[in-house]
Amino acid sequence: MTLDPILGGGALITIHTFAALLAFAAGPVVILRSRRDALHRAAGWLWVAAMVVTAITALGIFQLRLIGPLSPIHALPFLVAFMLWRAVRAIRAGDRVTHGRTMAQMYIWSMGVAGLFTLLPGRRMNAVLFDGQSWPGFWLAAALMAALALVIWRAQPAAEAAQPDAFPLHKAGPSG
Repeated sequence: MTLDPILGGGALITIHTFAALLAFAAGPVVILRSRRDALHRAAGWLWVAAMVVTAITALGIFQLRLIGPLSPIHALPFLVAFMLWRAVRAIRAGDRVTHGRTMAQMYIWSMGVAGLFTLLPGRRMNAVLFDGQSWPGFWLAAALMAALALVIWRAQPAAEAAQPDAFPLHKAGPSG
């Protein structure tokens, strides 16, 4: 294992990678934490900040070039922005179920699915973790990510079992 493919890729790739790794590590801590308290919120905002940095820096990385200078992955920052807006709007309204599901979906799609593409043989993260041409390493990572995604998705509360939010960021006044 070597960090040379990341550290030698320039500042944008280095920042993008470390922000994505921070989001990847913080996500399960926030999503799987059973108590929704100040630590959950602080870690959640750390995760949001890491996702924003990851999304913004992704817009400046043009290595796949499938559609002119772009690739389908360049649509992901816009999806992340929409999902973050949706999740924050839901929790401000006290809707924990929508908030939790939106955050879990965003984690699974952005960290899991998009993250797996970075582990394909010939890509930088495959070179970091598996010396660059490892299909068995990719499939192992895919199996582990699928297991993590299943755990995260199953941890989401059912709508009928959800408790009202104990810490809403916005409380409706007498008019609504």
